[in-house]
Amino acid sequence: MKKNLYRFGVLLLLAITMLQAQAQEKKRIGNETPAQKQKRMEWWTHDRFGMFIHWGLYAQAARHEWVKRWERLTNDQYQPYFDMFNPDMFDPKAWAKSAKAAGMKYAVLTTKHHEGFCLFDSKYTDYKATNTAAKRDLVKEFVDAFRAEGIKIGFYYSLLDWHHPDFPIDAYHPQQPAGDADTAYARLNKGRDIAKYRQYMKNQITELLTKYGKIDIMWLDFSYPGNNGHGKSSEDWGSVELLKLIRKLQPGILVDNRLGLEAYEDGADFLTPEQVKPEELEKFRGQTWETCQTFSGSWGYFRDENTWKSTHDLLALLITSVSQGGNLILNVGPTARGVFDDRAQLALTNISNWMKFNNRSIYGCTYAPDTYKAPPNTLLTYNPLTKRLYVHLMEYPGSTLTLPGYKGKVKYCQFTHDNSEILRDKTDAAGNDLILKLPAQKPNVEVPVIELVLN
Repeated sequence: MKKNLYRFGVLLLLAITMLQAQAQEKKRIGNETPAQKQKRMEWWTHDRFGMFIHWGLYAQAARHEWVKRWERLTNDQYQPYFDMFNPDMFDPKAWAKSAKAAGMKYAVLTTKHHEGFCLFDSKYTDYKATNTAAKRDLVKEFVDAFRAEGIKIGFYYSLLDWHHPDFPIDAYHPQQPAGDADTAYARLNKGRDIAKYRQYMKNQITELLTKYGKIDIMWLDFSYPGNNGHGKSSEDWGSVELLKLIRKLQPGILVDNRLGLEAYEDGADFLTPEQVKPEELEKFRGQTWETCQTFSGSWGYFRDENTWKSTHDLLALLITSVSQGGNLILNVGPTARGVFDDRAQLALTNISNWMKFNNRSIYGCTYAPDTYKAPPNTLLTYNPLTKRLYVHLMEYPGSTLTLPGYKGKVKYCQFTHDNSEILRDKTDAAGNDLILKLPAQKPNVEVPVIELVLN
């Protein structure tokens, strides 16, 4: 009897464990295999570096892309920005050349941000660039210019829309009621129909994915469930059907993780840690991710914002991202006239100067094997195809650099900026460390890179 009870208990425990495991298994939307996904994303994981472009009516306010929300502006109060929009110096060919020179391999443009204004000629709204003094489909010109430079094309599309009459007012809306009272929301949202807004989004995303040729990335932004019942989740967007539509229209496309589909194994192609510090990126190692970052504290053009990152800071973001197996997409906020301002252009030029001579430590690279430890104040990237390890000198060490445990593992050493040989210090003969002899004076490179050809 006891033996039977024991067996019954064991079987029950196994059954419960199996049920729990099944419950923890994520659902799937499609039937793509891991190998197929890896193949689809190969270009992206190789290229590592892209340009984000946040541009819209808010460039005229020049005080952050959330100005409508921050200042609680109504549609009427925001209307002058539409009436005055005239980017007379817009030259996407110049944008594309700057991106290419900086080593950016893909670019993502805000086709519609939270303000609801569309840079493209959508037949589903009058709130678009073709109805302003621009009188042009700015998205088409962006696509043509960047594609001509060999840069892959991405579209950002905001799930939020603070202009659309059917978008329900919520905890992020400029017209969020004082006190956040349920009765106030009910009154403000009377007559608004999110089902109509869902269809509007579907229609516009269909336009974006059928009118401009092959689109490589769809960057949707963002879900915010909860908020005391006044947020929006995947159910509000119809995210499952939306993702199916996107993949049907553009089978090779990559889609970010902001549709709120965490319950699905294939609900996104990559994670999007935003504005995190370089030291926070280590926790994403082993996953597929892209950190989105700005030159300063704003995504849109902000005339008076002065917390701009230095060239060293920007390179540290790029190198750290790759050293942890991820991508960096770096944002530019063009002015209302359609140009990159001097600060943004200078930052891009300085990145260009570094990438021109050191990009092989970025493209095709990822984190180093665990057997290679980074010396103090360095970052390692590794190209598994060429079997080359790159040591980025974030602080110049002086006349020697000790590589711990590297002895016998390295065939040849050189700087990447000029391919000049780096000799070994013979005093390391007794130990397992490899000691490199460096110039006493730091080379004229923001972050010197040592390339190690491994045995």
